[in-house]
Amino acid sequence: MTKKTGTIIALTGMAALTMHVINRVEFSLSTVNNALSSPNNKYYEWRFGKIRYTQKGNGSPLLLIHDLTKGSSSYEYSKIIDELSEKHEVFAIDLLGYGLSDKPNITYTSYLYVQSVIDFIKNVIGKKTSIVASGDSVSIAVMTAHNDGEIIDKILLINPQNLNQLSRIPSKRTKLLKLLIDTPVLGTFVYNMLTNKESFRKSFADRFFYNPGMITEGILDAYRESSHQPDCTAKYTFASYMGRYMNTNILHALKQIDHSIYIVYGTEKKDNQTTVEAYLSHNPSIEAFPVSYTKQFPHLERSKTVLDQLEILL
Repeated sequence: MTKKTGTIIALTGMAALTMHVINRVEFSLSTVNNALSSPNNKYYEWRFGKIRYTQKGNGSPLLLIHDLTKGSSSYEYSKIIDELSEKHEVFAIDLLGYGLSDKPNITYTSYLYVQSVIDFIKNVIGKKTSIVASGDSVSIAVMTAHNDGEIIDKILLINPQNLNQLSRIPSKRTKLLKLLIDTPVLGTFVYNMLTNKESFRKSFADRFFYNPGMITEGILDAYRESSHQPDCTAKYTFASYMGRYMNTNILHALKQIDHSIYIVYGTEKKDNQTTVEAYLSHNPSIEAFPVSYTKQFPHLERSKTVLDQLEILL
């Protein structure tokens, strides 16, 4: 071995050790506040792992499905769940790979989530259920209704994902990106850089909230913890998301289902009006309702306005 080769190996080892230490520190700091802890946590033993959920209230069943972005969890509905439970039996789940649910090292797909939701409704709720779905998870709600329509009542979509975006399949570039994030040390380091507190603060300020003044430390702590709970296994859903494995073309299903479908959307989200019009063009029976001065998460930013709208629709 030459001196140059030895130096390269030593520096590589030192870099890997440094990244490993940074990774461990980041995971420890991210979960110290227990932002997702709740005395009402329950777990559904599904075939691929435990799915965490909370159950609250009495009345017609209502299932809340969070977005699929990094750090997502049922915390997304924390500002509206209590009020909804006054008239509904509300179930808020952490999809497999998110929040406090198990996070196995698998490729996460829309089909996987559709099956988990169908099984959850049949085995846990046991009644015809209305669904509220946010962002990328709208495909889960639509495909669930298409695959097993008898178990679904109404469907309410909050800021549904662009239909063209949902139709994009994995490419060579996105497959390589997934492979990178799945890599033990380097991939974990990259993931941690994308899911630290400042990264979430920027995401909320730029894309998720219209008014940055509404961003609280509690929200940031919850998203950061969800993306690092319990450890580096939280990165597997992000890898599948970035690899486009969670995408699915819902055009056929959207045209065929005959359930009552409503869209609530933030007026300030980029190109949102065009997105909503595309849904309406494929299923004219859909009704859409704007929430002014909001972007991706109106139910977190202007919860009272969203609640008033949900009460009317549900």
